[in-house]
Amino acid sequence: MSNTLDEKLEPLYQTVINRNPGEAEFHQAVHEVLESLGPVLVKYPEFGRHKIIERICEPERQIIFRVPWMDDNNEVQINRGFRVQFNSALGPYKGGIRFHPSVYLGVVKFLGFEQIFKNGLTGMPIGGAKGGSDFDPKGKSENEIMRFCQSFMTELQRHTGEYTDVPAGDIGVGTREVGYLFGQYKRITNRYESGVLTGKGLDWGGALARTEATGYGTVYFLNEMLKARGDALEGKTCIVSGSGNVAIYAISKLQELGAKVVACSDSNGFIHDPDGLDLALVKQIKEVERRRIKEYAKQKNGARYLAKGRIWSVPCDIALPCATQNELNGKDAQELIKNGCIAVAEGANMPSTPEAVDAFLNTGIAYGPGKAANAGGVATSALEMQQNASRDVWSFEFTDKRLSEIMTGIHQRCYETAEEFGTPGNYVNGANIAGFIKVAKAMVALGLI
Repeated sequence: MSNTLDEKLEPLYQTVINRNPGEAEFHQAVHEVLESLGPVLVKYPEFGRHKIIERICEPERQIIFRVPWMDDNNEVQINRGFRVQFNSALGPYKGGIRFHPSVYLGVVKFLGFEQIFKNGLTGMPIGGAKGGSDFDPKGKSENEIMRFCQSFMTELQRHTGEYTDVPAGDIGVGTREVGYLFGQYKRITNRYESGVLTGKGLDWGGALARTEATGYGTVYFLNEMLKARGDALEGKTCIVSGSGNVAIYAISKLQELGAKVVACSDSNGFIHDPDGLDLALVKQIKEVERRRIKEYAKQKNGARYLAKGRIWSVPCDIALPCATQNELNGKDAQELIKNGCIAVAEGANMPSTPEAVDAFLNTGIAYGPGKAANAGGVATSALEMQQNASRDVWSFEFTDKRLSEIMTGIHQRCYETAEEFGTPGNYVNGANIAGFIKVAKAMVALGLI
């Protein structure tokens, strides 16, 4: 895959850079999509006439707001909140909310831009958006998190609604935070509008399998990639970065399908357990005790913890980056390839740098980009919206079956589109082109809006 753009697209990319200075992650996400689109403009010249690329790179709405809240010492704290409503050609805006110190406008815009195409690939009627704050929930009390969420939603509720914008969770925003956000929305609007947020608790409108969906979906996509090559997960050695929700349930599904997962990580380092991770212990440490992953090595014989180590140095057949953006660089990719890695599926959003992506594609290993491989989370959020709209509750088995079908469909669309445009096996091109065409056709049909 080349890092150069089609000559028609280079000026468009320069306009994006000039219009959005200092937003490196957003620039990276736009470049990665534009690299695939040269042949699309040849086949669909109407997209050029309608200025679809120029329009799709400009958010429909960018909202930045102040979030004041009171900590437990009665000190006033100020954070910044964001919601970027990027594209609603396919349906109401849909995308998560991230609470993390690294959040700024460029991160939210990259995530929202990716969400447009990811949501298009699912086949569900949802547009693309993302939101968040530079608030850090780590080390905060329950009351501090509640007060922050209430203040955040006091402003956000002006811009959301089940037919307008439906946020969900992301890094730092789980069922607890969604509960506080939903409670404040209900309090202000006097409406029990279940469909305004997804990722809710099972007792108050949530969907079974939503917690597992992103991790499970990544593995379903991975499994389809391997099947397309006449291979299978059974007996494969895997590593999974991260130890949050996505990583935990990716590990769970990998083990269920017969793979052995030997390493996972957090922001401080990683654990390596050659005998295979004890998932129950990982869940106890991360989900119940909310402690660092290093505690695992203290409780499991034969496991080791490497502070600040690079998990990608662990030899494996399959790697799943499930933590955060740009966590896997070109050097890491080369080390994975040298150690015999045959497949990479992204559970996080844009976790591989451009150099890493090029290394994977040039080597010809099976590489599933995040906008395809981790689409299971938002797909199941859309299923949660369906249940809320019909006042229904589906079984875990039914929802999981629908998730598997959706991920199989995404794989098929990416695989067939890559072949159609002359790059068989290139899921980056397949995902970018298939997602783009879906949204572009809707934009043309809706006119100049």
